[in-house]
Amino acid sequence: MKKKGLALLMAATLAFGALVGCGGGEASPAAEDSTQAADDSAASDDSAPATNEDAVANLVAATKDTVAMAVWASEEDQEFTQGLIDSFKSQYPDVTFDITLGAKSEADAKDDVLADVEAAPDVYAFADDQINELVNGGALQEVVSTYTYDVKDENLAGSVEAATLNGKLYAYPMTADNGYFLYYDKSVFSNVDSLDSMISEADAAGKKIAMMVSNAWYNYAFFKGAGFDVSLNEDGVTNTCNWNASGATDVAQAIIDLGKTGTFIDAKEDADIVTGITDGTIAAAVSGVWNADAIKEAWGDNFAAAKLPTFTCGGKQVQMSSFSGYKMIGVNPHSKNVGWAMLLAEYLTNAENQVARFEARGLGPANTEAAASEAVQASPAIAALAEQAAYATPQRVGGNYWDPANTLGLTLISGNPDGTDLQTLLDNAVEGITAPVE
Repeated sequence: MKKKGLALLMAATLAFGALVGCGGGEASPAAEDSTQAADDSAASDDSAPATNEDAVANLVAATKDTVAMAVWASEEDQEFTQGLIDSFKSQYPDVTFDITLGAKSEADAKDDVLADVEAAPDVYAFADDQINELVNGGALQEVVSTYTYDVKDENLAGSVEAATLNGKLYAYPMTADNGYFLYYDKSVFSNVDSLDSMISEADAAGKKIAMMVSNAWYNYAFFKGAGFDVSLNEDGVTNTCNWNASGATDVAQAIIDLGKTGTFIDAKEDADIVTGITDGTIAAAVSGVWNADAIKEAWGDNFAAAKLPTFTCGGKQVQMSSFSGYKMIGVNPHSKNVGWAMLLAEYLTNAENQVARFEARGLGPANTEAAASEAVQASPAIAALAEQAAYATPQRVGGNYWDPANTLGLTLISGNPDGTDLQTLLDNAVEGITAPVE
């Protein structure tokens, strides 16, 4: 808590959260302790450092009863997260904790949390594209103060942007690896800067280049790269999209032309990429870190990765863009121990533990110090993802985006088999993407 105003706001927030969490009754003793610690910190000097040892000490001193909290992490993260929880508890030997860990996929967190926010866990992991609905549903505590590090200052700008809504920070970035980039066999390619060069070299070697173009998450790369956008409206459910604006037919034609090469192919499923690489058919592919181990095993010393290449669009070379994705830790404002929940969220996402998470699970850090560590920089996949980050944007689209964009991508990469006018194809896609939601 670097400013008195933040500390005072935190105190008010904690008090409110405690009351709501108890159904409007009296705050629990643990909640009162957290609130008192925040009140005490308000008396600290304005120049207090980002690491607010006094606030932590006050929180510990004010806590008299058992601190009970529930935490959700993915099934794959159970062992690792339990280790962090045990380590967290050991740092505060004067406090009695009752912290339970449950398994819940980050992809499913939103639906289960919003089903009953007051009964949801105190601390939970979620995918960043769920932040709008979680905030609108009252399921995320605003990060109005910090105890051990400054979340905004110590994380990648893109991850902070993804954790922010309407100028307010609502989550703690945990990973920055849910995006895509280029894998390639360096025995085949000498130039991966442009798709034109890559197609020429792959064709000469009798190999293929794969991308899930019929998948809306990936074909966004072409339109956004060329300056056409799709975004979520303020209502949190409908979209704005200009993929049918002047010049967008050049993007559509570019995708058709890539498909006609026979060398640049559409992978219908993620597993198709791994299969093609393993059997030697595919020598380059657009994918994410989740396939790194399998691809490295197949290519051995020829394993390499880079940002996405450029593609020819309207006679110009255009850099492919991408969706960026982050995993976050959120704190439930209905927690009876909001102060402790925020402190735990900080611990689960600090620099040291993001490096540890990378070493244990291969997940790319969002923390800048962790991302710059020797261990992380030695990973070609993570380094490529970091390079692509300059051309990536957080995924912020409503549900109506996916099916029309999927259909458009499939039609274009298949060569527009019905010969539909390209402007008509784009108009139809945009109509579906921007359709109202009942």
